[in-house]
Amino acid sequence: MDTIVPFGIPLWAELAAVALGALQGALFAGAFTDRRIDVLGTVLVGIGVALGGSLLRDVLLGEPPVAIYGPWYVLVATVAALAGLSLRRLLARLDPVILSLDAVVIGLFGAIGTSKALALGVPAVPAVFVGAAAAVGGSVLRDVTLDLPVALLHVGSLYAVAAAAGAALLVALVALGVPVLGAAAAAVLLTTLVRLLAVRYGWRFPDQQALVVRRRPR
Repeated sequence: MDTIVPFGIPLWAELAAVALGALQGALFAGAFTDRRIDVLGTVLVGIGVALGGSLLRDVLLGEPPVAIYGPWYVLVATVAALAGLSLRRLLARLDPVILSLDAVVIGLFGAIGTSKALALGVPAVPAVFVGAAAAVGGSVLRDVTLDLPVALLHVGSLYAVAAAAGAALLVALVALGVPVLGAAAAAVLLTTLVRLLAVRYGWRFPDQQALVVRRRPR
């Protein structure tokens, strides 16, 4: 993995992920018209989705959170969340748009998180874990903020599976000598496809079942 240590995540790539995350989060929050969420609340949910994954990633890596120390992250997230709020009525009936944005955001944050972990010399398996955590961190914060069941923990989401699959592909491709940006693009594509196909075809893990001890007939 030493060959990728000099790699740095392009600022534009991370800001693009932040913008998409904030847009998706604001659209998601705006759909709950019965909750009477105000403008500030909607924007805060968008910012949480945009920055939650990167904050978790940097904490796990022991790095200063770029979302806090970088000058553009909060600003871009706020502007994108306001844009999502403005587009809510236009996209109100386009649930596939929100779902697709959600899948792409998971892929982007997973790829960025995995790439940063590898660049810091983190071994392959922990790097996959960091990438998966970064991918789902924003969605977890979103669900907690909106007082919703955390989608990550419920049957049928496959959030973590999609994120881990993309992260594992990125690690494997980098190990084979593929440039990191190309590997990251493939990882985003795989994560997005797994997530969308899981929703489309109902792929899921089975419900957890309590172990039942059956009595033997005497």
